[in-house]
Amino acid sequence: MSAPSTIAVLGAGSWGTVLALHAERCGLRVKLWEFDAQRAAEVARTRLSLPFVPEHHLSSDILVTSDLELALNGSDHLLLVVPSHALPAVASEVAQYWQRRILPSGALVISATKGLEEETGRTPSQVLSDTLALGVDEIVVLAGPSLAAEVVASKPAALLAAAESQSAAETVQQLLASHSLRIYTSPDPLGVEIGVSLKNVIAIAAGLVAGLDLGHNAQGALLTRGLAEITRLGLRLGARRETFLGLGGIGDLVTTCSSSLSRNHRVGLALAEGQRLPQILDNMVEVAEGVRTTRSTWALAQRFKLEMPITEQIHAVLFEGKDPRQALSDLMGRPLREEFWGEEDE
Repeated sequence: MSAPSTIAVLGAGSWGTVLALHAERCGLRVKLWEFDAQRAAEVARTRLSLPFVPEHHLSSDILVTSDLELALNGSDHLLLVVPSHALPAVASEVAQYWQRRILPSGALVISATKGLEEETGRTPSQVLSDTLALGVDEIVVLAGPSLAAEVVASKPAALLAAAESQSAAETVQQLLASHSLRIYTSPDPLGVEIGVSLKNVIAIAAGLVAGLDLGHNAQGALLTRGLAEITRLGLRLGARRETFLGLGGIGDLVTTCSSSLSRNHRVGLALAEGQRLPQILDNMVEVAEGVRTTRSTWALAQRFKLEMPITEQIHAVLFEGKDPRQALSDLMGRPLREEFWGEEDE
């Protein structure tokens, strides 16, 4: 019987810690890397990831470290769960060891980071591919409807292992599927990353709708037209239309927009209460990826001359001080037209 694989999980926030716990449940040996040495030492000592996952102890078999070389050395696969704004710097550090082949030949890089790079609009897998000089058969996107608190409690969920290489996607599927987490493969990593990143923009809008008590009809319209915007940009970037009808599209969108567990939804709720964005972010212990993704998505819409009115209004609320009620009024007052989804319908 072969020894279990070892996986290095980079990022000890809520989702990274939950995935580390899940990977151990799947029989993998786990190394969990935290960039802050003091916090890494505290988690290693207490076996608790505070304040992110306060009710679930890490077993003594999970190595917690701030030493990146120690985390990578001897690992068979690499799972990145760092915030999108930190990914380029972390990837650059990983590249130093990757070039020395500190990970074995055939090691897969798995990206569970969500968001688009602000300056370039690159997806996490594109950042990793560029920085690590990886081929398409070496990187897999792991994403889908995945509220961390529910996954760690072993409540049923389904994710995607998305890669251009079917064998790479199937490897991750076999590694991380369990009785409570069903994993499907997808051949469209780009579409999955677009879907799971942009839904955070719509989740902020959903929080606003809930906070302003605008009703279920408004939420239904928001999710539907939000999905249209996500699909429109995804198609323009080369993704597959059917991806947005699955777990990486409508599945993650509905989950995130309808749950108070979503940090982006909570941003919208706070905005509806009249709080300003700096105050909201200062009061959060986790990263609300939708804030930065709004900026990068708005920039992409401008670059490609795409009609994305919800994104435009959320951008104005977040970064231009626009009143949420005025944003709603401007959305509802747009010229009447036929419903459309993709850029080819324009």
